[in-house]
Amino acid sequence: MQFRNKRLHNRFRLSWNEVQAALGGYRTADPEARAGLIRSTLPRTPPGLPMTVMIHRPHFACFVLLIVLACIPAQGTTPASVSGLVCDSAGIPQIGTEVELLRPDLSVAASIYTNANGRFLFSSVQPGRYAIKAMGASFLPALRENVRVRANTVVNLTLNTLYEAMQWLPAAPRAGAAQKDDWAWTLRSAANRPLLRWLEDGPLVVVSDGTRAHPRLKARLMATGQEGTFGESGERISVSVESTPSNNRELLAHVDFDPSSDAALESMLGFRQELGFAGSVQSVAAVALHPEIEVGGEGLNEAAVRTWKTMNLGDEIEAEVGSSQVLARLSGGPGGVVATALPFATLDWRQGASTVRYRMATQLADAEGAEELDAGSWLPRLTAHDGQLRIEHGVHQEVGWERHTDSSGVAVLVFSDRINNPVMEATSHFVAGDPTAATLLLDNDSSLVHVTGTNFSTTGMQASYERSLPGGNYVRLSYANGNALVMSASSRTASLAQVLSSAHSRRAQTYSLSLSGTLEGSGTHWRASYRWQPEDTVTQVAPFALDAAEPYLNLHIRQPIHRHWEGGGGFEALLDVRNLLAQGYRPFLSSDGSVLIFAQDQRSIRAGLGFTF
Repeated sequence: MQFRNKRLHNRFRLSWNEVQAALGGYRTADPEARAGLIRSTLPRTPPGLPMTVMIHRPHFACFVLLIVLACIPAQGTTPASVSGLVCDSAGIPQIGTEVELLRPDLSVAASIYTNANGRFLFSSVQPGRYAIKAMGASFLPALRENVRVRANTVVNLTLNTLYEAMQWLPAAPRAGAAQKDDWAWTLRSAANRPLLRWLEDGPLVVVSDGTRAHPRLKARLMATGQEGTFGESGERISVSVESTPSNNRELLAHVDFDPSSDAALESMLGFRQELGFAGSVQSVAAVALHPEIEVGGEGLNEAAVRTWKTMNLGDEIEAEVGSSQVLARLSGGPGGVVATALPFATLDWRQGASTVRYRMATQLADAEGAEELDAGSWLPRLTAHDGQLRIEHGVHQEVGWERHTDSSGVAVLVFSDRINNPVMEATSHFVAGDPTAATLLLDNDSSLVHVTGTNFSTTGMQASYERSLPGGNYVRLSYANGNALVMSASSRTASLAQVLSSAHSRRAQTYSLSLSGTLEGSGTHWRASYRWQPEDTVTQVAPFALDAAEPYLNLHIRQPIHRHWEGGGGFEALLDVRNLLAQGYRPFLSSDGSVLIFAQDQRSIRAGLGFTF
């Protein structure tokens, strides 16, 4: 509609000066004056002319249409996409890396693998906030949280190994005017936050990085004197730390060294991240440097990186899949290098208190009481044959059933094993210049040797029953049968080759009884066990058994000496005795006068003092 009366149309125009004057008066006048100014400046509507003619109707119609369109809810959302590149710390694209798109509750929305260029693409993703996780073999998982996904979102991820994420670095230099830093070396995270610090004149000290208000931080310092255990003899210093920098991440670290040597060292670093209902991911790296363990005068170095993932498939099914990458070498050169991959997997199906389990493993299990922070529990056992290193491993498959309640538990399983390079341990007394000593894995400090036995296969079964006793004590009974290497006693002299050839596979049975608990009042933690088996067995029956008792009579005691009332730490004395009665020894005399005394587990005593803070 247009105004027909031009003079009337002009009457609705206001000059800029009139507008400024009106606004200025509006700012300065009192309420009554402002009302008068507004009435005086507004144009008067002629009688009979509606107020709506003051507005251009086309403009008004467009304005109303925009408001209506803005108020109409969207009937659908345009799908978005997430793409990116996965590289290692050197910038090399990682092929075949699993990438997962996680919802805010960390449940898996989609999963894909990177292509030949290390790239991934999630198409048709509903816009929102997600987390992107990438995980590859021998790498720590990379997780990018709180990613806002829109039309075409790009997220690049970098995978780091455990040693790249946690490195020994010199302490950062301070300015001249600043207080001198008395820390010589610092174990720092990728974010350059201190976790472990090494004093110039003292042991490792554990500190919190201060990024959390209440981080859970536990540390332990222990000095021990021990004899008889392979690769460990004399005085040892151990330092451990267990830290939880956030609610879903844990860090474990352990260093064990011989103060009388500059090279004997065992260390372990572990990382764990909870993924909520989806499960968890874990990585452990262990390194052992033992110049006293030799093959032909060359020291032994070991390293292993174990990475595994736990997945929850509903409330009833849990799966665990992982692998250990193992490397062992002699210090003399590349000729004595051996490497292998040891995969493992477990699948559990739970129904109430009962569980049906399938398990596949390639690395032999540790005996009962092996500590998670002990680097040796993550490394496979090594042996030597004709001067060359061998890694003890095999293929184990089992199917079992178990049922646990608050007061008792029972388990039964059947297994099939194939064992390669089984380790036979013996105490050695070689004559001077004996050439056979250069072909064996020999610990010069403890006079123990590891020799390679004959490969063998076996099938068998295991059964166990455990029950809680009054006073917080526990009892466990177990039985197992299967093949093991046996050696018949002989009083005749023979060469080393003849002695080793006398070891053969034979079916055997074992029975074990374990008792453990804590004494009221004194707080003494104790564990005693006895495992009977034929004395001519020199390898374990059912060597892949989890938490199997050690051979014959064993005793472990931890006695708190002083403890803070708030439970923050204290002192404790430790005593660990293995094969106290020295059972199962099989002596052999070689033709050159050397003596080898084989036993599945040598008698040893380890004692020490631990400090926890």
